[in-house]
Amino acid sequence: MLEERISIDPEISHGKPVIKGTRVPVEIVLGSLAGGMEIKDVADEYGITRDDVLAAIRYAARIVAGEEICAYA
Repeated sequence: MLEERISIDPEISHGKPVIKGTRVPVEIVLGSLAGGMEIKDVADEYGITRDDVLAAIRYAARIVAGEEICAYA
């Protein structure tokens, strides 16, 4: 599902993940949600679909799930 909606191409947005077929970076979508925007409003603001927004969230969840957290004393 992510491959259908998220694209990483060095020629687009310096290789940052974007919503496929657009130049809308995943980080902008996530930042808008974190800032309090509703999914529908984010989709409308950037001309993407609700499913695109949800794919951005799933993409971020996969990245975080793979992170190793180191605690420093």
